[in-house]
Amino acid sequence: MDGKQAAGRRAADEIKDGMTIGLGTGSTVYYFLEALAKKVANGFKMTGVATSQKTIDLANEWKIPMHALNDVAKIDVTVDGADEVDSKLNGIKGGGGALLYEKLVAKASARRIWIVDASKKVEQLGAFPLPVEVVPFGWKHVHAYLSEKGYRPELRYAADGQPYVTDAHHYILDLHLQSIANAESLANELDHLTGVVEHGLFLGMTEKVIIGYPDGHTETLEK
Repeated sequence: MDGKQAAGRRAADEIKDGMTIGLGTGSTVYYFLEALAKKVANGFKMTGVATSQKTIDLANEWKIPMHALNDVAKIDVTVDGADEVDSKLNGIKGGGGALLYEKLVAKASARRIWIVDASKKVEQLGAFPLPVEVVPFGWKHVHAYLSEKGYRPELRYAADGQPYVTDAHHYILDLHLQSIANAESLANELDHLTGVVEHGLFLGMTEKVIIGYPDGHTETLEK
């Protein structure tokens, strides 16, 4: 068992019968979905709300009941991964390209739990490139502005050599910042930049982080 598997399985213990659950995206969430599917197969009742088409496909394969975000009144808890998380439980998300839907589902949730392996725990955010989702129309002008600010943006590409396109049909600019001295200030700047749909700074948006370690044990950080 690796850290991702340990964290994913531990998170399944947080889920109660009858809940509406936000289902995140990524390699650690895979193990959570796997554990959840076993509970459903044994008669567990729940409804899932996915943050990406990848998660929908996996949930359908494993016969996890699903609804669209617009079809549920509330989400009891969302379980998702993160690319970085600091001691204040702030994080960077969106390495898998699902940041917009992940933030929408998180905002609709009463509780949020992140599951990560130990390598994702950092002292300061920013070593992982910060994803910024932008509209394709005029994206080069957003790129130029971010370049002038010294944020070192790079357009994300798919495996076929074409620009990566999100589920919402946008592009992603990854900012290579190395470190982020003031995450709140940067988030506010990006929130007000025309052409930016969403960014991967998730600040004050989780109450619990489950960290998995290679030996199979987990550590829980809570606010």
